[in-house]
Amino acid sequence: MYNIVAVSFGEIFLKGKNRGSFEHKLIEQVKFALKEFKDIVVYKELGKMFIETSHEEDMDSILEKTRKIFGIVAISPSIKTETDPETMTLKAIELFKYLKDTRDFKTFKINTKRGDKKFPIGSMDFSAAVGGRILEQFPDVTVDVHNPEVEINIDIKKHCFISSEKIKTAGGLPIGSSGRALLLLSGGIDSPVAGHMIAKRGVEINALYFHTYPFTSERANEKVKHLKEILEEYCGNIKLYSINILEVHKAIKEFCREEETTILARRFMMRIAERIASNNNMDMLITGESLGQVASQTMKSMAVIEEAINMPILKPLIGMDKTEIMERAREINTFETSILPYDDCCSVFAPKHPLINPKLESIKNSESKLDIEQLIETAISTIEIL
Repeated sequence: MYNIVAVSFGEIFLKGKNRGSFEHKLIEQVKFALKEFKDIVVYKELGKMFIETSHEEDMDSILEKTRKIFGIVAISPSIKTETDPETMTLKAIELFKYLKDTRDFKTFKINTKRGDKKFPIGSMDFSAAVGGRILEQFPDVTVDVHNPEVEINIDIKKHCFISSEKIKTAGGLPIGSSGRALLLLSGGIDSPVAGHMIAKRGVEINALYFHTYPFTSERANEKVKHLKEILEEYCGNIKLYSINILEVHKAIKEFCREEETTILARRFMMRIAERIASNNNMDMLITGESLGQVASQTMKSMAVIEEAINMPILKPLIGMDKTEIMERAREINTFETSILPYDDCCSVFAPKHPLINPKLESIKNSESKLDIEQLIETAISTIEIL
């Protein structure tokens, strides 16, 4: 029955003279998300976006994909028809009959909105006329303008769009409208949620995964690739960089105190991430840190780790507890993949008693025993795009 999706914008409406560029990014994002479907047309008409298909059987899948797109606050599966009063009325009755066949209700209301003021019948008059025709055919229902169980919405623009349902969607801003950043994607529960939250604010994200093959398995790589693919349903295309930091860990193990391993390794990760981001026109890093969750995420640990770089770090989970993060992970469908039991590079080389209150002077003293630049270059030389 439905042949088109009416799309309601969110914060885009507040962007004034820049609104056009936001809408353009959103249209491109919608096209990317729906690229698997044939004969999809995405266009604007009188300030609203529409997704039209000639394959009604695809509608449920199109709705599921579209509801995850950032920049959209609501979608309505609709019937598109010409602005002929009789045709519009018959289509409204057809939709009403479909609703009667699929659910039990006794009251309804017709809402008409004339975006095209050239339409000859006033909104209230047309609503009354359509409602009257429905009452003639369905004597078991009544009109309730205050608290109806079902509403039929008739939106008259250059064409007419008839709907009865508004589905809440992801909200936020279109991907790419707020810049670009690099997500440190570990394969755990937290970092995919962090990436999702920052992408929702319009940031185009790419991701960086550190491993220590052969101490970490190929299955761990596949796990991270799967997380990237889940995030792409929300975030659009993500380039996933993979870097082997085994030599970094070997050097730390040989020349530094064991309890400093996590802090030293994280400082190397930050330096490498900053280098990758800077070389690829990304302005910030994104991490999944939550204050106090593990040894490297105490306030002193984070301060010492971040001293190694100049690039700003976005930390959307910093004030959330683990339960909240897990709930978010379930909502975006990353949780089950994140808990697969494959070791990451941090867990493989984790010390028995990691520092929770590291001293910057002591950490720098340990780093003085390492050839930092050579180790960074060696790590970056292993880069792959997964």
